[in-house]
Amino acid sequence: MATYAIGDIQGCLASFQKLLRQIAFDPDTDRLWLVGDLVNRGPDSLGVLRFVKSLGPSCVTVLGNHDLHLLAIHAGIASLHKKDTLQPILDAPDCEELLHWLRHQPLLHRESLYVLVHAGILPQWSIEQAMELAHEVEGALRSDFYQDPLAALYRSRVCKWREDLSIYERLGFTTNVLTRMRVCSSKGRIDLSFKGEPKYSPTGFSPWYLLPPDCPRTETIIFGHWSALGELVHEKHIGIDGGCIWGKELMAFCLDDRSIYRVACSS
Repeated sequence: MATYAIGDIQGCLASFQKLLRQIAFDPDTDRLWLVGDLVNRGPDSLGVLRFVKSLGPSCVTVLGNHDLHLLAIHAGIASLHKKDTLQPILDAPDCEELLHWLRHQPLLHRESLYVLVHAGILPQWSIEQAMELAHEVEGALRSDFYQDPLAALYRSRVCKWREDLSIYERLGFTTNVLTRMRVCSSKGRIDLSFKGEPKYSPTGFSPWYLLPPDCPRTETIIFGHWSALGELVHEKHIGIDGGCIWGKELMAFCLDDRSIYRVACSS
């Protein structure tokens, strides 16, 4: 039995299945942890959603920003962008079933000494606090009346942490951190516009994983979201967005022996 964390798939079903063959994944004995962004930009987002959902308890996935974008489009909160490849999902006969399943996925998953998240965790937060804040967003998304909080968190431009944020501000900021953050300041401010290599971080900001956390952490954080960063293997931080959608690679990290597997992507 082995557990593998896999980077941003973004609709690249063929590359995903090729990687699963390479690691000889067996859903009866092995487990997958997916860092989110299952959909968008790639050629078969519908196929990815159906396949991941079919894996049942052998697979854990957290939500990424593209997954939330799909939910927002379906809810009438956002519109399709020129490069989106989400229409086949919206037109599918099982669309409602798939998106109901998607919005019930977590934003953060902790197990043993590992934490799975799409983008990162604010250095000012303990793991316990990050989990509490993630659960608050998850509860809002799983509600029968999820459209209003989804609109608030999807459109949020709150970029500075404060303990006295209002409920919708807190939902928005938490979502921005967990699904969109790449760099932040020592004061808890994030820059959502930056997408470049870490060495080009804006003045006053650093890659979030380089800033010492306010509370000591024993867990290792596994994340994706940052294709310009690519592979990162530190003692406490594992970055595995290989830029598959840009024709680079899709990566798998084995939690048991910390080895990396990869396949070349053609997207």
